[in-house]
Formats: sequence, C-alpha cells, structure tokens
Amino acid sequence: MPIVRIKDIRKWNMEEMEKKLEEYRSELLEQRALQASGGAIENPGRIKEIRKTIARILTVINERKKGSKTEE
Repeated sequence: MPIVRIKDIRKWNMEEMEKKLEEYRSELLEQRALQASGGAIENPGRIKEIRKTIARILTVINERKKGSKTEE
C-alpha cells in the first residue's frame, strides 16, 4: 500500500477509516511477526510507515469525535 497523506484520510468517511485501520493493523502484525521470526523483510521501513499511517487515521477519527461533541 502506498503512503497515505492526512488530506486523503480526511476525505474518507468513518466506515472507510475503520476498515483501513483494521487492514493496516493486520499488516503491521504480519510484518512484526515476520521480523520476529528472523525472516528477511522486503522493506524494513514499511513498519515505520504503517505505524505513522495508523496514527494519522486515529488522529482524524479523534478530531471528528471531538468536533461532534463541541457542536452538540
């Protein structure tokens, strides 16, 4: 999966974000398992990239939750 920018994430709806979040978390789990088992990871920088993307998605989710509370 390519690098996902925050402006792209903001275009997604909540369902898309939650689906992508699950996909990235499972990919991160696979990459970490491969690394822990001593396997050669094709792209070692991918783990860092996945972690940052997960953080970006969670940031936008929290922004939306916080924004909806202030509007009430």
